[in-house]
Amino acid sequence: MLQLTIGNKNYSSWSMRPWVLLKQASIPFEEVMLRFDDFLNESTYEQSKFKQTLRAITPVGKVPVLVDGDLAIWDTLAIAEYLAEQFPEKQLWPADKAARARARSICAEMHSGFTALRGNCPMNIEAHLPDIGALIWRDKPGVRADVQRLVDMWSGLLQQHGGALLFGGFTVVDAYFAPVCMRLKTYDLPVPPVIASYVDRVCALPGVQAWVADALAEKDFLDFEEPYRLAPQAPPLRGSLP
Repeated sequence: MLQLTIGNKNYSSWSMRPWVLLKQASIPFEEVMLRFDDFLNESTYEQSKFKQTLRAITPVGKVPVLVDGDLAIWDTLAIAEYLAEQFPEKQLWPADKAARARARSICAEMHSGFTALRGNCPMNIEAHLPDIGALIWRDKPGVRADVQRLVDMWSGLLQQHGGALLFGGFTVVDAYFAPVCMRLKTYDLPVPPVIASYVDRVCALPGVQAWVADALAEKDFLDFEEPYRLAPQAPPLRGSLP
């Protein structure tokens, strides 16, 4: 059976993409969860269980990683292409040649672009940060430009393909933009109604709902993933002074 190694579901946008793709397409797989630890701390990097475990699977030491027998595939685009080849009956890419090329271009654009949105609005499914989003929207023209690009892209595709999703039925593209939908909701970034409706439809996909439910159940708070919130304080022990 396929095995997918991922990081924290609340924070790991790259892990979310292939997981949702597999789940929504009903492709059986085994999930291996590696919770993030202090691998960003140089003094403890070599003791990071997260990195030690990943180094045994992939030379890049990052999630996600798809393992099929003796073969390990890292990078979300490579995983998506592999799954499309292995399961052609699932039609993970659009059937039309031109639409398929467009879909691949859009995924590649997400893969290497939208840096302002990704950098200023890290995925945090459990959080609701509309006030932070308002400040980001006011002060970060790069975020406004990235969101406008999304609006233009999604509006055109929804109009062209006339479906609930970007290419009509579910494809790699919708899985690829699922974490972006999470960001738009967490930070309450302003988008037109047609875009908000698409975001709601993506969030309603069973594969996305399953991911979100698991993310909300994690209850991890990682400082390096939380630029806008302080760690919640533990309640005082019973009988202790306030």
